[in-house]
Amino acid sequence: MTVEVFDVKSELVTVTPAAAEHFRSTLAARGYAGVRISVRESGCTGFKYVMDEVESGGSEGDVAVDLANGVTLFLEPAALQFLRGTQIDYAREGVNRSLKFNNPNVTAECGCGESFSVE
Repeated sequence: MTVEVFDVKSELVTVTPAAAEHFRSTLAARGYAGVRISVRESGCTGFKYVMDEVESGGSEGDVAVDLANGVTLFLEPAALQFLRGTQIDYAREGVNRSLKFNNPNVTAECGCGESFSVE
Protein backbone atom coordinates (compact mmCIF):
# COMPACT_ATOMS: atom_id res chain seq x y z
CA MET A 1 0.00 0.00 0.00
CA THR A 2 1.29 3.47 -0.85
CA VAL A 3 0.23 6.85 0.37
CA GLU A 4 -0.06 9.71 -2.09
CA VAL A 5 0.86 13.16 -0.82
CA PHE A 6 -1.42 15.96 -1.93
CA ASP A 7 -0.42 19.59 -1.42
CA VAL A 8 -3.62 21.63 -1.70
CA LYS A 9 -1.71 24.90 -2.17
CA SER A 10 0.23 23.62 -5.18
CA GLU A 11 -3.01 22.68 -6.91
CA LEU A 12 -4.62 26.10 -6.49
CA VAL A 13 -2.70 28.53 -8.67
CA THR A 14 0.64 28.67 -10.39
CA VAL A 15 2.52 31.85 -11.23
CA THR A 16 4.92 32.17 -14.15
CA PRO A 17 8.36 33.67 -13.49
CA ALA A 18 7.32 36.80 -15.45
CA ALA A 19 4.21 37.30 -13.28
CA ALA A 20 6.15 36.62 -10.07
CA GLU A 21 8.72 39.26 -11.02
CA HIS A 22 5.96 41.71 -11.92
CA PHE A 23 4.36 41.19 -8.49
CA ARG A 24 7.72 41.54 -6.72
CA SER A 25 8.79 44.74 -8.44
CA THR A 26 5.37 46.41 -8.22
CA LEU A 27 4.89 45.52 -4.56
CA ALA A 28 8.44 46.51 -3.57
CA ALA A 29 8.04 49.94 -5.17
CA ARG A 30 4.91 50.54 -3.11
CA GLY A 31 6.02 48.91 0.15
CA TYR A 32 3.56 46.00 0.08
CA ALA A 33 4.25 42.34 0.87
CA GLY A 34 1.59 40.48 -1.07
CA VAL A 35 -1.50 40.38 -3.24
CA ARG A 36 -4.99 39.26 -2.22
CA ILE A 37 -6.99 37.65 -5.00
CA SER A 38 -10.75 37.32 -4.86
CA VAL A 39 -13.62 36.90 -7.32
CA ARG A 40 -16.73 39.12 -7.47
CA GLU A 41 -19.94 39.07 -9.48
CA SER A 42 -19.54 41.64 -12.21
CA GLY A 43 -19.63 42.39 -15.90
CA CYS A 44 -21.65 40.99 -18.73
CA THR A 45 -20.43 37.40 -18.29
CA GLY A 46 -20.73 36.94 -14.53
CA PHE A 47 -17.51 37.26 -12.53
CA LYS A 48 -14.27 39.22 -12.40
CA TYR A 49 -10.94 38.82 -10.64
CA VAL A 50 -10.13 41.35 -7.92
CA MET A 51 -6.55 41.93 -6.80
CA ASP A 52 -5.64 44.07 -3.80
CA GLU A 53 -2.15 44.86 -2.57
CA VAL A 54 -1.69 43.99 1.11
CA GLU A 55 0.88 45.22 3.60
CA SER A 56 1.48 42.20 5.78
CA GLY A 57 -1.26 39.61 5.35
CA GLY A 58 -4.61 38.78 3.86
CA SER A 59 -7.97 38.53 5.52
CA GLU A 60 -8.88 35.90 8.09
CA GLY A 61 -9.29 32.50 6.44
CA ASP A 62 -7.32 33.37 3.28
CA VAL A 63 -5.09 30.65 1.86
CA ALA A 64 -1.50 31.91 1.60
CA VAL A 65 0.62 30.79 -1.35
CA ASP A 66 4.27 31.77 -0.97
CA LEU A 67 6.16 32.38 -4.19
CA ALA A 68 9.88 31.64 -4.45
CA ASN A 69 10.75 35.35 -4.72
CA GLY A 70 9.23 36.29 -1.34
CA VAL A 71 5.83 37.47 -2.59
CA THR A 72 2.75 35.95 -0.99
CA LEU A 73 -0.59 35.49 -2.72
CA PHE A 74 -3.59 35.47 -0.40
CA LEU A 75 -6.54 33.63 -1.92
CA GLU A 76 -10.02 34.38 -0.62
CA PRO A 77 -11.71 31.11 0.46
CA ALA A 78 -14.85 31.82 -1.60
CA ALA A 79 -12.69 32.27 -4.72
CA LEU A 80 -10.95 28.90 -4.47
CA GLN A 81 -13.62 27.11 -6.52
CA PHE A 82 -13.02 29.59 -9.37
CA LEU A 83 -9.20 29.73 -9.11
CA ARG A 84 -8.26 26.06 -8.79
CA GLY A 85 -5.79 25.17 -11.55
CA THR A 86 -5.30 28.76 -12.73
CA GLN A 87 -1.97 29.94 -14.08
CA ILE A 88 -1.21 33.63 -13.66
CA ASP A 89 1.07 35.04 -16.36
CA TYR A 90 2.41 38.49 -17.20
CA ALA A 91 2.11 39.06 -20.93
CA ARG A 92 3.71 41.68 -23.14
CA GLU A 93 1.93 42.40 -26.40
CA GLY A 94 3.54 45.30 -28.21
CA VAL A 95 3.49 48.28 -25.86
CA ASN A 96 0.78 46.69 -23.68
CA ARG A 97 1.51 44.66 -20.57
CA SER A 98 -1.05 42.82 -18.48
CA LEU A 99 -1.64 39.98 -16.06
CA LYS A 100 -3.40 37.03 -17.66
CA PHE A 101 -5.42 34.45 -15.76
CA ASN A 102 -5.23 31.18 -17.71
CA ASN A 103 -8.12 29.50 -15.93
CA PRO A 104 -9.26 26.00 -17.00
CA ASN A 105 -12.58 26.50 -15.18
CA VAL A 106 -13.72 29.36 -17.42
CA THR A 107 -16.43 28.42 -19.91
CA ALA A 108 -16.98 31.89 -21.45
CA GLU A 109 -15.40 35.35 -21.41
CA CYS A 110 -16.76 38.71 -22.45
CA GLY A 111 -15.28 40.37 -25.52
CA CYS A 112 -13.22 42.87 -23.52
CA GLY A 113 -11.79 40.17 -21.26
CA GLU A 114 -12.94 41.80 -18.02
CA SER A 115 -15.43 39.14 -16.91
CA PHE A 116 -15.88 35.38 -17.16
CA SER A 117 -18.30 32.59 -16.36
CA VAL A 118 -17.93 29.05 -15.04
CA GLU A 119 -20.29 26.10 -14.92
